[in-house]
Amino acid sequence: MAHEFKLPDLGEGIHEGEIVDVFVKPGDKIKEGDPLLEVETDKAVTAIPSPFTGAVAEVRVAAGDTVHVGDVLVVFAGGEVAREATPAVTPKETTATIQAEAPPGVRAAPAPPAVEGARRPPVPASPATRRLARELGVDLYAVQPTGPEGLVTADDVRRHADGATAGSDAEADLGPDVTSAAAPLISPTLPDFSPWGPVLTEPLRSLRKATARQMALAWAQIPHVSNQGEADVTALEALRKRHAASMAADGGRLTLTVFAAKAVVSALKRFPRFNASLDMAGEQIIYKRYYHVGVAVDSPRGLIVPILRDVDRKSIRELAIDFQGLVERARAGKTSLEELQGGTFTITNAGAVGGGHFTPIINFPQVAILGMGRAALKPVVRRAAEGEPEIVPRLMMPLVLSFDHRIADGAEAIRLMQTMVAILEDPETMILNF
Repeated sequence: MAHEFKLPDLGEGIHEGEIVDVFVKPGDKIKEGDPLLEVETDKAVTAIPSPFTGAVAEVRVAAGDTVHVGDVLVVFAGGEVAREATPAVTPKETTATIQAEAPPGVRAAPAPPAVEGARRPPVPASPATRRLARELGVDLYAVQPTGPEGLVTADDVRRHADGATAGSDAEADLGPDVTSAAAPLISPTLPDFSPWGPVLTEPLRSLRKATARQMALAWAQIPHVSNQGEADVTALEALRKRHAASMAADGGRLTLTVFAAKAVVSALKRFPRFNASLDMAGEQIIYKRYYHVGVAVDSPRGLIVPILRDVDRKSIRELAIDFQGLVERARAGKTSLEELQGGTFTITNAGAVGGGHFTPIINFPQVAILGMGRAALKPVVRRAAEGEPEIVPRLMMPLVLSFDHRIADGAEAIRLMQTMVAILEDPETMILNF
């Protein structure tokens, strides 16, 4: 009996991907879990394992092909269908509710007691969601799905692990994973440029295509306003240099971005509107009581924004170690989907490549983003101890805050900027209090 293997859902809101590499060919005999191919989506490069043990009869894709969820990738000749690995269950656990066919908010009838040796059909879920379930010790059969066609999402797993009712999260349907697919690229037809000279065309794919959609969506939906500032980071840079080597020995990367993340979160707690999302359809502001800061990373694939989670609960050392790991995985193309989701605010630092003041575009559905430029020595006028003005060289870092004018006004944004600058200019207070 032939089995068709179709592109599974790789995560919430991902509908297509580009085949990076194919590891099998017709006639190969493989086992369940062996890598079949590698797919690049707008989120990450994902290796797709085989759900079958058997022989490959046909490979219907090649490197460079664009595929959609549900497209047939590989056909197997016979073989055994893989089943979801589940731990041994007690009699009480055998009556777990199977929710694969239940619509959101509706609980399905309990399944009949399991028969020893019987196989249950696998729960619809992406590989990343399955991995998260294993890490949290969650049985996917007991999770109520909210995704399309009974798909169990990562948020479903987290809610189940927390003991919350599925569908109660006000932000379940408000995220970049959903909106990115809702923003098609619409552009007037361009003229033929070849009569004026030679041209070269390149397909708009994967990450760059997703970036184009997301930026167009953000620019169309959000009335952007920006506020510029400068922070005297002379003392902060001296502190960073003193501890950079010891931090590196612990596997961390102590950069100004790490300190900025801490300063941003401290300011966000005082100005919560900038750690929110605006729900125009529901006519409400959704305030987030958690602080996950996205940090833009320049990678070979393009700009990737992994998330520093729970910045308010971690020390500078912990954040430096987390940041180093995020950067390494982003540049190696190994960032997981979970590491790219759930951000509440974003920082993009152009200082590493020599950038100065620039106006970043907000990462919808967030409402603000901080752009950091390269710190440079400048002559600064300040008061001397005697009260007289003096000109001294100071390391000044340009900052630009872009924010959604629908949710906040300029005066509040200026106060937020002033708060961040004050924290960055006083690193001892930052370390002691935040």
